[in-house]
Amino acid sequence: MNVLVVKANNRPASEGVSSRMYETFMEGVSKLENITVSTYDVFAEDTPYFGQELFDAFNKLANDEELTSGEQRLLDAKQKAKSIFAAADIVVFAFPLWNLTIPAKLQTFVDYINEAGFTFKYSPEGNIVPLKPEKKVVLLNARGGVYSTAEMQSMEMSVNYMRNIFAGMFGMEIIDEVVIEGHNAMPDQAEQIIEEGLQKVTEATSKIASLSVTM
Repeated sequence: MNVLVVKANNRPASEGVSSRMYETFMEGVSKLENITVSTYDVFAEDTPYFGQELFDAFNKLANDEELTSGEQRLLDAKQKAKSIFAAADIVVFAFPLWNLTIPAKLQTFVDYINEAGFTFKYSPEGNIVPLKPEKKVVLLNARGGVYSTAEMQSMEMSVNYMRNIFAGMFGMEIIDEVVIEGHNAMPDQAEQIIEEGLQKVTEATSKIASLSVTM
């Protein structure tokens, strides 16, 4: 079974809680048998943002025209993300909530794989049809404030966004979700909040171990 871990925080583990979640998960999953684990670090990879340059590249490909170096770089980055995503049975995302949403580099990764004909297609009626619903997803998220309350849920656009994309649009099963929250809002309880959350991250690797038996 192939597990892809998408790391979306470049802060050191001493400062970034989702970085600690990533390290805890990697430590746990490394002990499992019959599992191949790879990491795609969105901050370490070459992930240029795209806009018109991408559409220019698509048009040139369709017309058999020569690409610029920037256009080729963008297509290569997009293809690398698609290839590593396609090879994975389970995709684990370790990411923070920054300014109510996901880091821009993680957004770019999602943009790379969010492609008609790859992760979805349109039915004759115009409805979205998932193309890779067999993939499983794990979400590991950290946020310093408390967003699980009824008053704050609508403002949280990181986990909600990832759910909407991977479960809603792509039709994939989210097999586990660990959220560590409130450690900045309640500093006197921060150590306990983080440690309890990291324990749940470790438990998430056990679920993957059980899946490896059946997949």
